Amino acid sequence: MSAPTFNADNTLGALLIGTLVSYALFGVTTTQVYIYYGRFPQDSWRLKSLVVAAWCCDFAHTICIAITIYTMVITNYGHPERLFVLPNSLLASIFIGSLLSFGVQLFFSFRIYALSKSFWVPCICWALSLFRFVPPNVILFVFGRGPAAQFLGRFGPLFDAIWAASAANDLLIAGTLVILLYRRRNAGLESTVAMVDQLIAWTIETGVVTSIASLLMLIVFIALPSTFAWLAIFVVIPRLFSNSLLASLNSRAALRCAMRKGVPSSSRSTGFSAVPRPVLPNLKNVSESFEMNKVTMINHDD
Repeated sequence: MSAPTFNADNTLGALLIGTLVSYALFGVTTTQVYIYYGRFPQDSWRLKSLVVAAWCCDFAHTICIAITIYTMVITNYGHPERLFVLPNSLLASIFIGSLLSFGVQLFFSFRIYALSKSFWVPCICWALSLFRFVPPNVILFVFGRGPAAQFLGRFGPLFDAIWAASAANDLLIAGTLVILLYRRRNAGLESTVAMVDQLIAWTIETGVVTSIASLLMLIVFIALPSTFAWLAIFVVIPRLFSNSLLASLNSRAALRCAMRKGVPSSSRSTGFSAVPRPVLPNLKNVSESFEMNKVTMINHDD
């Protein structure tokens, strides 16, 4: 089968632009990891392990994309027919990126369970996450080493359904979290309304960004299947997931600061753990101060 007509602009050029954007977002991820470990040393080892795993997946994905670019631009220079055969490094990057997205979606699905204490919506989210993670990787590693045109012509509709399910899952997670937070907002104190509103805004931003990226990649893939424009978006999506995870964790510092400033002292009896406890004086220092004052008064009388 003859290779499609080679056009460096919408193939290598599109992939290069997507890679540069992906690398810039990797720098943002690394900065957020540094901020996280500086602000939250008291977090549980499970949460810290999740952050380390997310950064390691991001780093491995970055290396695989770099190898893919080098293979396509340097190793296969002068052989445009090789451009449309997916290299092993690209297959590895797809697996790592889907693993990262899978883990982040599981994390936000667990947040839904923690807020609602119900398994219905989290189970739907977990099922959609598994559908996004398992079938594409099995298909890629079994059938993905041939020409890309044959592979996409055979499994293209399945990948359309997978990416649509991923976008729907992101919207479901974001929408459910917004509804649960809005209920907490109405049932909470007046002093916490602004804090919950900020949480709702951040939830919408992080969920909608990943969903829009998945839908945009699906649209470009259907409209321009013989180009790498969809692949340029695909290499950016894992960075959006890792940054949404870290932004969600690091935002707790701003919320705690706002809560300390916004909650009046009369509301300390309401049971909020984030309100600072009153500092009790040192009884030894008080006793010594009292004795010194007593001696001074006696000398003054004499």
